[in-house]
Amino acid sequence: MNSLHSSLFQEIDNIINNLNVDTISGERKTILNLLTDFIQSKVSNGEEIRINFICTHNSRRSHLSQIWAQTLAFHFNIKNVFCYSGGTESTALFPMVVETLRNSGFEISAISDNNNPIYSIKYAENEHPIIGFSKKMDDDFNPKSEFAAIMTCDSANEACPFVPGAEKRIPITFEDPKAFDNTPTQAEKYRERSLQIATELFYVFSKINAYRNEL
Repeated sequence: MNSLHSSLFQEIDNIINNLNVDTISGERKTILNLLTDFIQSKVSNGEEIRINFICTHNSRRSHLSQIWAQTLAFHFNIKNVFCYSGGTESTALFPMVVETLRNSGFEISAISDNNNPIYSIKYAENEHPIIGFSKKMDDDFNPKSEFAAIMTCDSANEACPFVPGAEKRIPITFEDPKAFDNTPTQAEKYRERSLQIATELFYVFSKINAYRNEL
């Protein structure tokens, strides 16, 4: 399987090349393998892969997951991957998430500036940007069927035992960096959570046999 990592922005490429999947526990890998199996099934059947990362407010963890998943699918040259995010309610993409991603090498610009800004988020010069903004999980921007719903927080996981239209529902929850807002360690903790998400999604996509993409 060929990697397109050289086409990523350099700083993102450097981060990806230093991720260490050995830091992931066996128990955690068992959960992550459920997402790998969903993606592999779609790849093997030549089908499009839609993944909707869901959190309560669609402001932090779900966006980090969406953006790293789309980036890593590109890194591993896995075609027809479309990543989304949503919440049980709509708020706004939290500014520290934007700052954390910028500091990781993503090129981000605001398309609109209001209470719920819309951002263009690029990981490579010639790739279509990810459009980032807070929305409910069933927003018209998101898929209505044939997608995997990834529950990235405990509260959304508990509040949504059933996600309408989801082909697969997988709880892959992360601790909320919001706990460190307005503290001296805020930036450090957001970067730590971003790197954890990147590492775990690297593990997921690294296990995909993408032979169908070469046909």
